[in-house]
Amino acid sequence: MPEQRWRSAAGKHLPFALVLVVVGLGLLRIVQYHWRQGAVLIGLALLIAALLRVLVTDEQAGLIAIRGRSVDALLYSGLGVAVIFVAMTIIGGPLDR
Repeated sequence: MPEQRWRSAAGKHLPFALVLVVVGLGLLRIVQYHWRQGAVLIGLALLIAALLRVLVTDEQAGLIAIRGRSVDALLYSGLGVAVIFVAMTIIGGPLDR
């Protein structure tokens, strides 16, 4: 019985962990002076959070569940698209790579 509780508790945080891994990769690319790729990865992490919020139940969503399912999905996807759009449209600047 305790093993099943551990699995469900750990499984509850897997969507959030997946999003954090992608954000971590994005931050790593930003630190390596590839800010555009890093920003796109962070936007992608938000889109993954939106997809996971739609696909998993409220109990399984864990820490990516903030408001209602539709509000979370709308805000995550809107912000993800905005971050990717800004990263792809900025030209020039000291970190242009």
